[in-house]
Amino acid sequence: MTDVVFDHVTKVFPGGAIAVADLSLEVGDGEFLILVGPSGCGKTTALRMVAGLERISAGEIRIGGRVVNDLPPKERDVAMVFQNYALYPHMTVERNLAFGLRQRKTPKTEVERRVADVSDMLGLAELLQRRPGQLSGGQRQRVAMGRALVREPEAFLLDEPLSNLDAKLRVQMRAELKRLHARLGITTIYVTHDQVEAMTLGDRIAVLSEGTLQQLGPPQEVYERPANVFVAGFVGSPPMNLLRANAAGGSITAGELVLPVPGVPDGDLVLGLRPEAFVPPADGLPGFAFLVEVVEPLGDEIVVHGSVAGEAWEAAGLEGAVLLADREGGGRAQLTARFAPSARPQVGQRVRLGVPSGSEYLFDAASGRAIG
Repeated sequence: MTDVVFDHVTKVFPGGAIAVADLSLEVGDGEFLILVGPSGCGKTTALRMVAGLERISAGEIRIGGRVVNDLPPKERDVAMVFQNYALYPHMTVERNLAFGLRQRKTPKTEVERRVADVSDMLGLAELLQRRPGQLSGGQRQRVAMGRALVREPEAFLLDEPLSNLDAKLRVQMRAELKRLHARLGITTIYVTHDQVEAMTLGDRIAVLSEGTLQQLGPPQEVYERPANVFVAGFVGSPPMNLLRANAAGGSITAGELVLPVPGVPDGDLVLGLRPEAFVPPADGLPGFAFLVEVVEPLGDEIVVHGSVAGEAWEAAGLEGAVLLADREGGGRAQLTARFAPSARPQVGQRVRLGVPSGSEYLFDAASGRAIG
């Protein structure tokens, strides 16, 4: 059984910068776990501590029940794939795949067997005599993964391995990664900032912000039930709209929007609305006027950016995902909505957006924690 455990792990860099703060989580045997968050959240540092490329400042990391804090990388039996492939340009694909095994004095017949197995698995058999410069980006990434897999490691660590690929190749490689994991069942930790990768690849996702674990769970559960306002504003593409609001007498007011929410406690809060939540206006349905500012046709849907009366909530660490806008002499909040492909919203147009009951997310304004 090969699990990877972070037990109250902290990493403090010289100068006092805290990259990872008291991280505790367990990656189960054969699990595919995604570490996701914005740049600088500590996800790559956490991965490098597992690999032994960064020393931890406090806590324990265990791999297969063995404490590895003081073990050098070569004794941890993990394999890492980097964003930049890190292939030897003067070596053929075959020699790149076999290099680590030969450095470990693996018998020649075993090296040949493993290289043949992995190259067949990854579709590299016809490329073994080429050099990296003769390969496409997707082929180079497969070689990088193959070089890690031939070691037959206890754990597989991937640091944004698809970020250098174009959109079509990323889709193909995501599918290949899922098939590969289903076939091999190797315990895998995958670092990304990409929303789609996080939602589609992992058995569970761990959302990090400023070195702190915000939420851990299956991707759909994290999407549907965000634990706090940071997760709500980060998980999802486009992100959830976050508006300052006030609750009084069982109603929530955010700008001109008034939502009846029986039982909500009085006071300031944050109202979250997913871009896909909005519907055409109807009699008696709460809603607000939306000023269209940017239209993005995507074929199967139209993503529209605009503004509504009110004030946006600026969540720390979201890298400007939610911004304040001051237009027409009054407070206005930027808002994103998804439209059906048959819709034809025009820049400068005002449209009415309906907000159906139960589509709202509520968060405490002081703590940021989800309400209900």
